[in-house]
Amino acid sequence: MNTLLRAAFAAGVRAVHPEQCLPAHVPAPGPGRTVLIGAGKAAASMAEVFVRYYGAPVHGLVVTRYGHGLPAGREIPGVALSEAAHPVPDAAGEACGARALALLGGLRRDDRVVALLSGGGSALLVRPAAGIRLQDKQALTRRLLAAGATISEINCVRRKLSGIKGGRLAAAAFPAEVVLLAISDVPGDQFADIASGPFSPDPTTLEDAREVLSRYGCAMAPHIERCLSDPANETPKPGDRIFDRVKATLCARSADAVAAAAGVAAAAGFEPVLLDDQVNGPAHALAAAHAQLAMRYRAAGRRVALLSGGETTVVVRNPEGRGGRNAEYLLVLGLALEGASGTWALAGDTDGIDGTQSNAGAVLGPDSLRRARRIGLDPHACLAGNRSWDFFAGLDDLLVTGPTGTNANDLRIVLVA
Repeated sequence: MNTLLRAAFAAGVRAVHPEQCLPAHVPAPGPGRTVLIGAGKAAASMAEVFVRYYGAPVHGLVVTRYGHGLPAGREIPGVALSEAAHPVPDAAGEACGARALALLGGLRRDDRVVALLSGGGSALLVRPAAGIRLQDKQALTRRLLAAGATISEINCVRRKLSGIKGGRLAAAAFPAEVVLLAISDVPGDQFADIASGPFSPDPTTLEDAREVLSRYGCAMAPHIERCLSDPANETPKPGDRIFDRVKATLCARSADAVAAAAGVAAAAGFEPVLLDDQVNGPAHALAAAHAQLAMRYRAAGRRVALLSGGETTVVVRNPEGRGGRNAEYLLVLGLALEGASGTWALAGDTDGIDGTQSNAGAVLGPDSLRRARRIGLDPHACLAGNRSWDFFAGLDDLLVTGPTGTNANDLRIVLVA
């Protein structure tokens, strides 16, 4: 079953890789200059594929997470490839934000901007709003992540404290045409949330951002409160003319990865049961619900594959803990199933990174808890201490793929036989 789980996950990743999903959306060259701006964990591979198929010279900038660039010796003609920190931004990402604004300056109506956006772009392309410092964005990002805020909530705050997110790069590019091609890693697949929507209208308000910070107990420094209270700092909204020449296309999303994995499971004789691909709640709650569902199918004697996408959240209780939302989901699932026979599971992030370590996720079997206890691993203690990585590493059951070149949320597969 381990082999089947890994094959299904690999199929899901392939389905949302730029090599598979991007070529059909590459437009014919336009009459003017083409400026390419890319940001996200899939940005390097997206840019490489785009330039290969475009058929005209481009110049521009792509920024991806450290370690998620192209192999040594591979370059993208006309495009500078940079790397920066994720999920907490750093000075390299801030420098890339300034370069992106400079590239968009002075464009004419017959020029074209190609925006290649994927998950992670929010942290990688950074330009704090006037009066806001990089340190402010770093501190708020850490607090919201540790508190278990959803990606939509975090991005709401990011847009309001940015000089480029929430449609502000569209304003900088106007009146040039903008071709936005995106791989979604956000529940709901809203362009405003993919890389925090630098070329898209922002449906949220300054008040929404203040409410998010209040909900998670994030105290606002005076200069942040001023920024979030001044109507002049509101982001561009739907209907603004700066979006008249923006054509946005979703090239891949979580549901595509889920569907591909379902095909592999079906070929192996499992009945696919497609669950929600727009998950954005706590990992522990989702795992408990999936355990109950698996037990019901098992009691009914049905051979099924439960598949879901989306992105869960984790509350960090131990800053020194090692793990991620997928490993925590599996650990809670295992405890809820308590070694039920005939049940296996895999959960992994399609970008290859789950949380703070270098694994995409992990795999779980009916004997995982028994094996762990045999070698002195206490699953309850690991869960309480945010040490799900330690649990699965001790069993040699981590899912390690390395950077995949894409990012379309998480993929969870539970097999019941």
